[in-house]
Amino acid sequence: MDMARISSKGQVTIPVDIRRKLGLKEGDKVVFLEKGSDVILINSNRLAFAEFQREMMGEAEKAGVGSEQDVVDLVREARRKLWGERYEGDV
Repeated sequence: MDMARISSKGQVTIPVDIRRKLGLKEGDKVVFLEKGSDVILINSNRLAFAEFQREMMGEAEKAGVGSEQDVVDLVREARRKLWGERYEGDV
């Protein structure tokens, strides 16, 4: 268990092992999430990425994408279409 002291300005130094676990570096932003009587510290980049993933899962379900192979197939099809649009008839 790591402990920290609050300064007169309300600042807390996050212990180095916690910064490493959260992937935090100087200048990064963190989110303080209240959960009952506790506060959870979260790397804001990871939180944003997790929210993005949740949103994309909903979009994937709407589009009928259910597996990694479905994504691979969609990317291949998009590349084929793009290749055809760019280079069709240029041979």
